[in-house]
Amino acid sequence: MRRRSAPVQVEEEEEAAAAVAAATDEGLTAVLTPPLALDGDRPPNVVQRVFSLFRNVRPGSDLTHFQLPPLFNMPKSQLQLYGEGVYCIGEDYLSKCAKAKSSLERFTSVVAWSISTTRPAIFGLAPFNPILGETHHVSKGTLNVLLEQVAHHPPVSALHATDQEENIQMVWCHNPVPKFHGTSVEAVIHGKRQLRLLSFGENYEMNSPNLLIRILPTPAAEWAGTVRISCKDSGLEAEMCFHRSHSFLGFGGNSRAVKGKIFHSKSLKTIYEIDGLWDRTVSLKDVHSGKFSVLYDAEEAISKLKAPIVKDRESLLLTESAVVWGEVSQAILNKDWERAFQAKRSIEERERKKQRERKSMGEVWIPKHFSLSHTKEGQWECWPLKQAVPPAPIVVPPQDKRI
Repeated sequence: MRRRSAPVQVEEEEEAAAAVAAATDEGLTAVLTPPLALDGDRPPNVVQRVFSLFRNVRPGSDLTHFQLPPLFNMPKSQLQLYGEGVYCIGEDYLSKCAKAKSSLERFTSVVAWSISTTRPAIFGLAPFNPILGETHHVSKGTLNVLLEQVAHHPPVSALHATDQEENIQMVWCHNPVPKFHGTSVEAVIHGKRQLRLLSFGENYEMNSPNLLIRILPTPAAEWAGTVRISCKDSGLEAEMCFHRSHSFLGFGGNSRAVKGKIFHSKSLKTIYEIDGLWDRTVSLKDVHSGKFSVLYDAEEAISKLKAPIVKDRESLLLTESAVVWGEVSQAILNKDWERAFQAKRSIEERERKKQRERKSMGEVWIPKHFSLSHTKEGQWECWPLKQAVPPAPIVVPPQDKRI
């Protein structure tokens, strides 16, 4: 019989404004922490700790199976980070996509929404690697979001989100492949994101920027690479390069610069130029008229975001990320590193035992909410098994109205 949980409010010591929502009962803990802040701090002595961590790792090594001690973990799973990019948002850029009148206006709205899913990374801290079958289910208004870890070796995460009121559907498939390059770690995010505006019969496909963790010459965690967005139904495309602005020998500059364009697929004629900082504002320039407009405002989109809360404690699944890692997260928040280490090791050992048992019995694990396939090009693809995502037991509280 599944154990049930009851909501409890917890407050993180170092961040009085960062409320931690938790559901606990008979040792079962569900911890939900605030989304990543617009300006995240890095932990003290982090450079020395990172050097010690990678001392025996060779350049070019695949870090997919690398296990971090809890001291280097943030109190949440990678599934939660993926989900936060969709459901934790101040200004509702997603609704703008569905309400825009022309195909060009909808496309620019999708570009702005795509930028809004980019959140600041924290150097020296990483989320938990999701266990096989782990899920994360959250609702914000009429938007319902469901994620599942559909593979573990290699790690593949799937996302399905639907908003039946706005007639929107999202399907994502993410396969991060991190590699150590001596003075940096680069996580290449394979897989594609699809956003469907069903009222207009438009399907938008896009990829993700890569996460680059620099150790030298200056420690930093930044997004890099080219994001491409295409809509075959409207014949429009966009290219955006996430990069560090001008710097001298790696010093200075801004690591959150983005530059690109929106253009016609057939003629390759540029319609708009994109330029700015994704953690501040990104502007749109009409190349025909020369007029500028604000495409994206990070202050409106990803500042003062609230942590999700448990609304229906009886419907929480044992596979829910906030439950799976609840004890570890609570120990990290309390800085009880020994307890965090033991709790994390217990989870990892249990998963290894399950894997050995499946292997000995010749069983193949099958995802519960998605189908999964491996293409000839070496990419993973995911499809949801159900047409719509149901309302979740975890919800995002409404944002305070700005004065």
